[in-house]
Amino acid sequence: MNDNGKSALAEFIGTFTLVFIGAGAGATSGGSGAGLVGVALAHGLALLVIVYAWGSVSGAHVNPAVTLGVLATGRMPVAKAIVYWIAQFAGAAAAAFLLRWLVGAETGLGQTKGLFTDGTAADPAKVVVIEAILTFFLLCAVFASGIFGRNGNVAGLAIGMVLTMDIIAGGSLTGASMNPARTFGPALAAGDLSYLWMYLVGPFIGGLAGALLYNYCFLPEELKPPVEAARR
Repeated sequence: MNDNGKSALAEFIGTFTLVFIGAGAGATSGGSGAGLVGVALAHGLALLVIVYAWGSVSGAHVNPAVTLGVLATGRMPVAKAIVYWIAQFAGAAAAAFLLRWLVGAETGLGQTKGLFTDGTAADPAKVVVIEAILTFFLLCAVFASGIFGRNGNVAGLAIGMVLTMDIIAGGSLTGASMNPARTFGPALAAGDLSYLWMYLVGPFIGGLAGALLYNYCFLPEELKPPVEAARR
């Protein structure tokens, strides 16, 4: 298998892991109170493991918003980003349909919905803004730890804990997805893609903002593109 194939497979497995563990915890633990903390920890720990398991293979993006940020800062070619996106959405869908078979669609499949997503308090603008802000925090951590390498061997912990804090803060409001693939998989398996657009727009805006800001304001010149180590 060539390097692109290995990277795509790593992204598929990594995103599958994140959705299977994260959405699985959401489907079985509820979405508020102690349940929300458990779901947040499940996501954070899953991402920590993913970074250490697959970071050296694909960079462990497991998130189309992360891939967009890496692409926008010149750290990967367009063709490779497209391959990553396909692998991420496919991995998320595979995990969600497996969860549907295991625990049933009636559990909600850990969909990334919150107070502002639907119902009487629905407010798409708030969903987009919250998701953008939370994804901004995540991308700053990815660039600081994953690309700049400021946290050395604890990069996975740093990134995983940002995901955890974001879900604790925003989970009850929007589901705190920060990841279009994470939203897509369970939404597809549940047969409801009506709210997906909010979780495309918000994370992509926040991801671009975080990546571009960190790249052009905080990275030293020697780490700005081209950076071959980030093109694996």
